[in-house]
Amino acid sequence: MATSEEATPTSRLEEEGDIAADYLEELLDIADLDGDIEIDVENDRPAVEIVAEGNDSIRVLVGASGEVLDSLQELTRLAVQVKTGERSRLMLDVAGFRADRREQLTVIAADAIEQVQGGASEVALEPLNAFERKVIHDAVAEAGLRSDSRGVEPSRYVVVLPA
Repeated sequence: MATSEEATPTSRLEEEGDIAADYLEELLDIADLDGDIEIDVENDRPAVEIVAEGNDSIRVLVGASGEVLDSLQELTRLAVQVKTGERSRLMLDVAGFRADRREQLTVIAADAIEQVQGGASEVALEPLNAFERKVIHDAVAEAGLRSDSRGVEPSRYVVVLPA
């Protein structure tokens, strides 16, 4: 039986988002970058975004292809873990980079799905990070096909297969 002191899953996730926001606010202050922080819960994980309308300098937190963002996300997860004692699955976005990348990946997945539905035995995609692979796996599953991750980081990639 749950006690009144136990946090509900949503309030625990919101707490993780608040901890992450505090950590990121300090980072923005140290780096002298302007940005607003938005906190949400999406797909049973805290989602935090640094938003900076018309401020391209914030993109320094993304890097050329998202590598800085991936590292910043891991650091933020560690900051949350230090406070809560539990590993966080927090997702971090900066200036809409992940949202834009999700749209690009959806198009890539649709193309691979179309090739497999057209008779290809399998379609191998370029190496992707864990976030990107998850987007592809979800799109492939939604289309009723199978997918598999192959290779070793940082060269891990997704193969789309017939059902």
